[in-house]
Amino acid sequence: MSSTFYSPSSYEITVEGSLDQSMSNRLAGMSIHYSESDAQTTTLLTGDLLDQAELLGVLNTLFNYRCTVLSLHKI
Repeated sequence: MSSTFYSPSSYEITVEGSLDQSMSNRLAGMSIHYSESDAQTTTLLTGDLLDQAELLGVLNTLFNYRCTVLSLHKI
């Protein structure tokens, strides 16, 4: 099954550091979960996005807040 540019999909985005839970509203309602390993804190964002335009909006918000994106997975 192939996906299209304009179809809803679920994503996992891992960023360096921790984001405040209140950022969820700015990140299209994605869930925010924290993880610590080897003295490094990361934040896992998970959620359903309407299309790749909404994904781009999330990535632009992370860029504007100077977040380092470690990984992005479509699930």
